[in-house]
Amino acid sequence: MFTGLVQAVGQLQRTGTGVALQIPAGSVLDPASLQLGDSVAVDGVCLTVTACSPQGFQADVSEETLGRTTLAAKAQHRGWVNLEPALRLADRLGGHLVSGHVDGLGTVVAVEQQPASWRLSLRWDDPSYGRYICEKASVAVDGISLTVAGCSDDGADFWIAVIPHTWGATTLRRLRPGDAVNLEADLLAKYTERLLRQTAPQGSAAEGPASPLTAAWLAEHGWG
Repeated sequence: MFTGLVQAVGQLQRTGTGVALQIPAGSVLDPASLQLGDSVAVDGVCLTVTACSPQGFQADVSEETLGRTTLAAKAQHRGWVNLEPALRLADRLGGHLVSGHVDGLGTVVAVEQQPASWRLSLRWDDPSYGRYICEKASVAVDGISLTVAGCSDDGADFWIAVIPHTWGATTLRRLRPGDAVNLEADLLAKYTERLLRQTAPQGSAAEGPASPLTAAWLAEHGWG
């Protein structure tokens, strides 16, 4: 489990069975603090450390992960990625709960500099995930915990206000329109949807995995 607060950026390259990460000297995330078997979020993807070195670490990556995330493309040209070690129970939860299991890819629609921030506009490649997006919701973008500033009615398009610290300390400053990003929706939204579907009365609009939870059903059961 992670919190979406990036501790370092590193360079990614492909190895025979996975990827290798090189972490710049002086980063908050010290490679010496890592051990075999540790979990590290790499651009929002939870990977297991299989080898350590003074300069970084290595991790195995399955074909499933390479096919569903941006890691394969970034590894081809030693791309920069966000890094966060797993959350300890005593750590501060400064972002939001992030599992490191990417839901899908998104596309950068626009990057606009504003007087005190940057506006980052994104679109889910699979618009059905937009149901987990609403104004002020949390979303992980390449492993970074961010807050939705606004969205389209279906949530498939949304935008984020990025403060200067986050812009400078992560890979967000490298994004350009058309780039792909890893997206993970808020865990609480997904669990809530699942529980409500399982507990909905038989024959209701929310019953069954293929039936979407509707505003009418919520209003009928006291959530209006």
